[in-house]
Amino acid sequence: MIPSEDLLIEIERTAVELAQLAGAEILAALGGMLSVRYKTGAGDDELKDPVSEVDHRVEVLIRARLAERFPGHDIIGEELDERSGRDDDFVWAVDPIDGTTNFVNGFPMFAATVGVLYRGRPIAGATWCTTGHAVRAGVYHAHAGAPLLFDGQPVTRAENADIRRRLAGVPRAGDVEGPFDTRKTGSAAIECALVAAGSLTLARFDNVNLWDIAGGVALVHAAGGAVRIFENGAWHTLDRFEGTPEAPDLRNWKRPMIVGHTDAVDTFVAKLAA
Repeated sequence: MIPSEDLLIEIERTAVELAQLAGAEILAALGGMLSVRYKTGAGDDELKDPVSEVDHRVEVLIRARLAERFPGHDIIGEELDERSGRDDDFVWAVDPIDGTTNFVNGFPMFAATVGVLYRGRPIAGATWCTTGHAVRAGVYHAHAGAPLLFDGQPVTRAENADIRRRLAGVPRAGDVEGPFDTRKTGSAAIECALVAAGSLTLARFDNVNLWDIAGGVALVHAAGGAVRIFENGAWHTLDRFEGTPEAPDLRNWKRPMIVGHTDAVDTFVAKLAA
């Protein structure tokens, strides 16, 4: 059972507005002197993911907008841990800038992504990307049962039979077996969007967080693609996001994942299992 079509359309429209809002804030900040801090690892000298002032500001804006539109819904964001709607059936998973390292260094491959879950099932997604299949910035978006759109227009892509080696997004360059050329973009959200649009045949991720890919999973599903996660020693189809007895809160969700065209994903998973 999923929400009504009218509610799904409203949720998708709001997700698109939030992604566009994030994109506008990000573009306005480009070229300026950003305040950047780094999360630390096990040791004080181990610098991990950077966080810019824009990440924080965008998430605050998104949370304020959602509090007006859907005040009872849960929100899981990368930067803030405010959960006034904790345990609600609806969860908005928000990454204000996915690919912050790219962003702060001026490398133009980053995104803002919003995913919506209903009882764990992805029902809508919107991802603003600096570039995509149309070679311009825009928002990929969809809701359950509807097609993939880019700025409101259907995404159509004809397969070129002359192309013998397709592209695969990977955590590390060269880290995929099979007839693929590999690419590392530094943004899981962009790679999910490019898989949905057909520019990438598949993408593999090491232990992605919920906010990185919730929106992207909805896009891949809308495009007819496959999503697999690795848990309990095997690869499984992802239909819904679920916690574990040890970590029931979806904020702590983190798994290896593969997304892509169904035949490519099946072939790649079979290679991994061999």
